[in-house]
Amino acid sequence: MPKYTQPRKTWQYSNEFKVKAVQLSLIEGIQVQEVANTLDIHPLMLSRWRKEYREGKIVADKRKKLEAENKKLEAENKKLKQELDLLKKWQRFLAEEHQQD
Repeated sequence: MPKYTQPRKTWQYSNEFKVKAVQLSLIEGIQVQEVANTLDIHPLMLSRWRKEYREGKIVADKRKKLEAENKKLEAENKKLKQELDLLKKWQRFLAEEHQQD
């Protein structure tokens, strides 16, 4: 068995890369081994990514940004609805006051 004198190089893959690799491996007729060989990654790594993807642990960075933006927009929408409701109540109050005069 060969002795390794240099430390092993570890690669850090972005979530975007992982998601694209998983999506490629999910295409019908394409095997995990083929995708792994093409992307120069170990098939077991791709299989682990597939499992993490199914469990929702790997999410594309774009999706995270969209979810954050969606949450922000929902909060803004809620605030605007409350403001509109308050304005409608104020309008009714003024209309009732005007009728009493």
